[in-house]
Amino acid sequence: MTTRPMISTRLVLALAAAGVLGGAGATLVSNSQARAAAPATNAAGAALATNPASPGTALPDFAQIAKAHGAAVVNIGVSGITQVAAGADEGNDSAEGPAAQRHGMPGMDPRDPFSEFFRRFQSPQGPGQEVPGQREMPTRGQGSGFIVSGDGVILTNAHVVRGAREVIVKLTDRREFAARVLGSDPKTDIAVLKIDATNLPTVPLGSARDLQVGEWVLAIGSPFGFENSVTAGVVSAKGRSLPDDSFVPFIQTDVAVNPGNSGGPLFNARGQVVGINSQIFSRTGGYQGLSFAIPIDLASKIKDQIVATGKASHARLGVAVQEVNQTLADSFKLDKPEGALVSGVDAGGPADQAGLKAGDVIRKVNGQAIVSSGDLPALIGQALPGDKVALEVWRQGRREDVNAKLGDAGDKKPQFTRAEDGRGNGKLGLALRPLQPQERRDAGIEAGLLVEDAVGSAALAGVQPGDVLVAVNGTPVASVEQVRAAVGRSSRSVALLIQREGITIFVPVRVG
Repeated sequence: MTTRPMISTRLVLALAAAGVLGGAGATLVSNSQARAAAPATNAAGAALATNPASPGTALPDFAQIAKAHGAAVVNIGVSGITQVAAGADEGNDSAEGPAAQRHGMPGMDPRDPFSEFFRRFQSPQGPGQEVPGQREMPTRGQGSGFIVSGDGVILTNAHVVRGAREVIVKLTDRREFAARVLGSDPKTDIAVLKIDATNLPTVPLGSARDLQVGEWVLAIGSPFGFENSVTAGVVSAKGRSLPDDSFVPFIQTDVAVNPGNSGGPLFNARGQVVGINSQIFSRTGGYQGLSFAIPIDLASKIKDQIVATGKASHARLGVAVQEVNQTLADSFKLDKPEGALVSGVDAGGPADQAGLKAGDVIRKVNGQAIVSSGDLPALIGQALPGDKVALEVWRQGRREDVNAKLGDAGDKKPQFTRAEDGRGNGKLGLALRPLQPQERRDAGIEAGLLVEDAVGSAALAGVQPGDVLVAVNGTPVASVEQVRAAVGRSSRSVALLIQREGITIFVPVRVG
């Protein structure tokens, strides 16, 4: 499978350890072998044998699933042009397509909250800089897909065909067809292809909502170009949010997924497609037991939009959010570390118009709980522009209800507002001074305090000299006295809204 690069188009923040998106295999045993191994007097074994279709209780017949539906899984070959440095090796064709594989960030400190935050906005040369001496070079790659209608409609990953000038679909009977890309949606990593053929085999579609953690699943694809390879494992988790600004609540499995598996189907024990294999998580670039699939319910919705209009639409709320850990929960007086902490609000956007503010913690959307900050973009991104949502928000120690009308994620990139409105604080370890008028104009804020030095708790939390302290526990600060008062009201920790290089993030700091 291909791990696509996810360059953030919105400011969605999550404090998570960096890594690359690999899979895991499993030992397969047939139903007949399982029954033969169990004593006839074993009641539990007898129950499994008499209920082979019950998900998660008996081993499915993987051979029958592969035989019945393997013909509808296709190999996708792509070719394109990429920019490379002059003198680069021309013999390294991509095993995954023109899209570059996402790599980890060695040397990043997972304890530093800014580490993951700023990683997303960096490039090897820095923003807006071009690499001198580049030239075009042909690239080739492979992925997987599956046929969803007999007239040649095929689902795959958007990153498999991204930048491709030619897409060739190869069937299991060795026929090859030039494919048209009807449309692709990078936000969900879904692409729809069309080949000119009729009476093609198709896969039955199920629902990821019916999946249970621990249930057997099976993948078919072309890892490293080995067509129609079958691997199996179990569902490890559902609704998994990844630190990649994605709109997808992924299915996590331990199915062995490798480069070339991208876009292939994930089957349940009943032979229904429940997901599209999309990513792996690995610190080495190889399989390490973690693979992620896009739920077929979401993929089908995107497919229908693309077939009808050539594109997919997503809603946006217009907030930058970050994870709530225990220290931040203590700072905001939350009963548990759950929700999406708003660190920025798009000026004039849907959230701004609804009255959301930096420091709010979004806990529910239309009654659905937001546990991790990544749950929010995944949920909002599946709605349509113009939809109305009811938000349960935690603000200044109490619950509030906010209604918002969602905007279009395809609009221009939002500009997030910052929180608006002695030389030090011993409890925090900060040396602070008010910003000068020119410094305020340069920072684009009405008020704030410049961090001249950071030691102790603040330094350990990642605050650095040169940062701008904008708010404490969601309350804007313009003087050292205001900081002292806010810290004095906090018994265990405080949440500092820090601006660095024009970007804001809440940093939890222990008091004392």
